[in-house]
Amino acid sequence: MGKRVIASYCSSFLKPEMLHIYRQVKALRGVNTFVMTKELQNAKRFPFSDIEIIPKQRMNLLRHGWLKFVKRRPPVVYRGEYRVLASLLARRRADLMHIYFGHTGVHLLPFIKEWDKPCVVSFHGADVALKEDIANYPAKLCQLFEAVPLVLARSQSLADRLVQMGCPPEKLRINRTGVPLDEFPFVDRQPPADGCWQVMQACRLIPKKGVATSLRAFAVFKKDHPRAKFFIAGKGPLQPELEMLAAGLGIFKDVHFIGFLSQRHLMELYANSHLFLHPSETPPDENQEGVPNSILEAMATGLPVAATQHGGIPEAVEHGRTGWLVPEEDHVALAKAMQEIARSPRVLTEMGLRAREAVIKRFEQEAQIDQLEWFYEEAIVLNGAAEPAESKAITSLAPQFAERVAAD
Repeated sequence: MGKRVIASYCSSFLKPEMLHIYRQVKALRGVNTFVMTKELQNAKRFPFSDIEIIPKQRMNLLRHGWLKFVKRRPPVVYRGEYRVLASLLARRRADLMHIYFGHTGVHLLPFIKEWDKPCVVSFHGADVALKEDIANYPAKLCQLFEAVPLVLARSQSLADRLVQMGCPPEKLRINRTGVPLDEFPFVDRQPPADGCWQVMQACRLIPKKGVATSLRAFAVFKKDHPRAKFFIAGKGPLQPELEMLAAGLGIFKDVHFIGFLSQRHLMELYANSHLFLHPSETPPDENQEGVPNSILEAMATGLPVAATQHGGIPEAVEHGRTGWLVPEEDHVALAKAMQEIARSPRVLTEMGLRAREAVIKRFEQEAQIDQLEWFYEEAIVLNGAAEPAESKAITSLAPQFAERVAAD
C-alpha cells in the first residue's frame, strides 16, 4: 500500500499569522498531502508546490435563488462548492480531508456528512469564540462533532472548551504546535551592562493579545530601567489605539511598532531581546489562545517569558521555572514579573535553559508531525474506509501519543 493522500483544506492559504499551519503541512512526510484553498495569499512567504485553487462557480441566478431561498440549502450547496469539492477530491484520490478551523468545518458540514471518506477538523482558538455572524454556531458545531471521527485541538484548554461545547471526549485528540528547533538556536542571555533592556512581543494587534497590558507594564518597568526599549512585531486594527496609549503613558519614543517581520528578522529580534511578553486575555466573545507560536519560539531560543494564566499558555510556561505567569489584565503583576526576571542574572540564564528544554520535550516538530499522521490513520480506520496502512499497524493507535482529554 502506498502513502495515504491527505487533502489539507484552508479557506485562505495563508494569512501572515498562520505560520504554524504552513509548518505543519510542509513537514508531513509519512503521507502525501496537497492544499485546497479558495484564496492564495502570501505565496512568497509560504511557498508550497501542490496547491489546488477551488474555482469560483459561474452563478445560475435562477438555480442559485431556488436552492438558497426556496430549498433553504446551505452555502456550500447553493454556491456550487459541493460538486467542485467532490470532483477535486475524487481526482486526487484523497483518503482524508484535514479541515483547518472549526468555522470552516461548519461551512463544509453538508459535504462532510455526504462524502464517503473521513474528515478531521482542527481547532486553533478563535474558532471556539461566540460567532454572531454564523447562525446557530454552537448547534452546528455539535453537528460537526457528530459528523467527523476525530477532532483535533492545539491545547488541553481548547479540548476542555470543546467538551463544554458538546464534543464527545473520546473523539478529541491534542495535537500541539510543532517548533522546528533547528531554526531557533539557543542564545545565552546576560543582563545588559549598559542597562538597555530590550523587551519584545510578537503578535497580531487584537484585543486577545493583551498588548495594552504589556504597554502599561513596560511603563512601570521603565521607572527602574529608564533605558529600556519595547519592540512590538505585528500588525492589526488596534495599532492606532495602542500608539495613543503609549503616548499617554509617556513611553512612545521607546516603543517601536515594527510590523510583521520575516523569519530571519524575527529571529534577530528574539536573539537581541532580554524579555518576552504575551499577556493574553479573554475578550467578550470568549475567544482564547491555544498555545501562541511566538511564546514557543521565544522559549526555544532561551528567551524568558512573562505571560498570563490564559488558555493553553500554562501548558507551555511553568510559573517560576520556564517563565512567569500572572492573572489576565494585571499590568502591575506583569511588571513585577519583569522585575523579578531582570533582578537576577542566574534567573535570566537558568529560566532560558529550562524554557528550551520544555519546548524540546513537548513541542518538537517531528514528534508532533508523527502524532498527527497517527491521528489521520486512526480517523481513516475509525471511519471504516480502509484497513490500517502496513506502516501504521494499529493496536489502540500509538498509546504513547495519548494525552488527557476529559470533561471536568
